[in-house]
Amino acid sequence: MKNSFANQDILCGLDIGTTKIAAIVALPNPGGEPQLLGMGYVPSRGLRRGVVVNLEQTAADIAEAISLAQQNAGVEIDMVWAGIAGEHVKSLNSRGVIPITRWRGEQTGEVTPGDVDKVVEAARTILLPPDRRVLHVLPQEYMVDSEGGIRMPVGMAGVRLEADVHIVHCAVSSAQNIIACCKRAGVAVQDLILEPLASAESVLTEDERELGVILLDFGGGTTDLAAFQGSAIRHTAVIGYGGDYITRDIAMGLRTPMESAEQIKIEHGAAHLRAINQNDFLEIPGIGGREPRELSRSMLVSIIGPRVEEIFTVAREDLKKTRVLDHIGAGVVLTGGGASMCGMAEIAEEIFALPVRIGAPHDNMANYDLGLGPKFATAVGLVRHANRQYNEMLSSGRNAESWTARTSTKVRKWFSEIF
Repeated sequence: MKNSFANQDILCGLDIGTTKIAAIVALPNPGGEPQLLGMGYVPSRGLRRGVVVNLEQTAADIAEAISLAQQNAGVEIDMVWAGIAGEHVKSLNSRGVIPITRWRGEQTGEVTPGDVDKVVEAARTILLPPDRRVLHVLPQEYMVDSEGGIRMPVGMAGVRLEADVHIVHCAVSSAQNIIACCKRAGVAVQDLILEPLASAESVLTEDERELGVILLDFGGGTTDLAAFQGSAIRHTAVIGYGGDYITRDIAMGLRTPMESAEQIKIEHGAAHLRAINQNDFLEIPGIGGREPRELSRSMLVSIIGPRVEEIFTVAREDLKKTRVLDHIGAGVVLTGGGASMCGMAEIAEEIFALPVRIGAPHDNMANYDLGLGPKFATAVGLVRHANRQYNEMLSSGRNAESWTARTSTKVRKWFSEIF
């Protein structure tokens, strides 16, 4: 039986990942947490390293996940907030500068909301190749004259306003393919959100963001990275290796089919010897009718551990280029499907020399408990992101219908020259 909610009141976060496609449905909650209604997820068969490689298959998988979510939630879904990742996603920091608006004859002016919009727009004015588009412009801090570290300058007096922002940009073709897949699945895209930013919405605390924290979302095709300090985003990156990279190594090292290697990784995998009993053994299926054989679990760790260490080392080196590691006070939070493997936190602590915890979606969503683990961090974060946009709409005085039209128009405008 369907719930009597208008479609414009339904929020749906759609995580289009390399190993799974998950849709989580919720009702917006003004001033609070969204009310979860249900979810649906299916294996993903049309992506590689976060990028669509089989459009028809991905569209079919999205349609199946949406259908399951609709059945579980008892609502119809026609619009989604979709995640985007892949090595094509890049980021940079930029600064914008404008004079503060002054009244006639005044030596200084007072910063207005219009000034804030103008300085952020000035900061986002960067040269990009024609095949790339800005995905997010995220303010970090403002400066009025010589005073820096300002989070909201409206009302302050001065002559010169500056803004530091973090800009995320992506390949037009990759974003277009996600939108096209959703369209074929019968849903429109309200907004595209970088997946590590979505995951951060669901697993990080405000204290961690303030003190400085590194989020590593260990997915099937990629490992997504986001670093925060002073409650602002400082760096994002997508590393083109994830759980599938480990599965292939297991299949090669143990001479077993990929499907068996994935099952072995899930049921027996561990990244560090401290996380297992070294006297444990497991049975490895043979290939081509060969007999199964017995293997020490420590041998499996010797395959998985170096690959995990390699991925974390790439992340650390990427962070070193930005000097972000010098300002991390809260440590590292691991999330994503790969974070559930035993020993992941131990290796991360050795590589980053920081405290590490495993991050699962916060359990304070209103009126519903899906029992979600780290692998659903992105989908939950997408719903939270949508709820925050909805609350911003309410505070600005716009109605839901005009807000829906505005966000849909934004996505259409994004790709107007290629649709």
